[in-house]
Amino acid sequence: MNFIPSYIKLLEPGELKTRAEIALEILKSCKSCPRNCEVNRTEDELGICCSGSLPIVSSYTSHFGEEPVLSGSRGAGNIFFGNCNLRCMFCQNFEISQNWKEEKKNEISFERLADIMIELQERNCHNIGLVSPTHFSAVILKSIYLATEKGLSLPIIYNTNGYDSVEMLKLYNGVIDIYLPDFKYGDNQSAKTYSNADDYFDHTKEAIKEMFNQVGDELVYEGNVVVRGLIIRHLVLPNGLADSEKIFQFIAEELSPNVHISLMSQ
Repeated sequence: MNFIPSYIKLLEPGELKTRAEIALEILKSCKSCPRNCEVNRTEDELGICCSGSLPIVSSYTSHFGEEPVLSGSRGAGNIFFGNCNLRCMFCQNFEISQNWKEEKKNEISFERLADIMIELQERNCHNIGLVSPTHFSAVILKSIYLATEKGLSLPIIYNTNGYDSVEMLKLYNGVIDIYLPDFKYGDNQSAKTYSNADDYFDHTKEAIKEMFNQVGDELVYEGNVVVRGLIIRHLVLPNGLADSEKIFQFIAEELSPNVHISLMSQ
């Protein structure tokens, strides 16, 4: 039996459309992430992410560079969103995350984003990977709704830096089947120094707790590819700057020792 993504079950009763409408209202006094800038993005007021009320897509592709259990043999259908709500000094995608004036040119409609999801499905990708979705979390739900109406039926990966709003994540409950958050720092001071977010650890703990509450600690497979679950990424920084042990302790004691971790190093 083929896996049926959770969001499909929300389409017919109108719940997916309602969630999208609620999310878009948040843009009028934006609290899409813990920055809580409270700017009106529908009137082109800019907060720290320098993003408006339409999605910015820098590129999309069948991507084979994710964890093998996500890329599989046909690739993850990754959609790379421009701009970011963090300012990481070591960002590997800084050309698109920290270059908002250029990225403005990549702004697209909700309908176009929905069509991209369908195109990636037609390319036979295993899933739809939302890469750096946090600052567009209030926007993406509408495109998921539109794409589902057009026949989208792939699991969706929420591939995030971890600095997410619990309020927004609750709107994604039953929409996202695969959470792939970074957990960058176990110390707020390092987060402030290297990512300009002085409360990263506090907020990311709560965000990942919400993700865990939604999908648990089990990885569900179809064939050799994960279709549901939580994988936490952690980059070990030089000289213990990430305070990795504190992160692992949190995961084991406050989530579950069975949570899967994707460990990376510089």
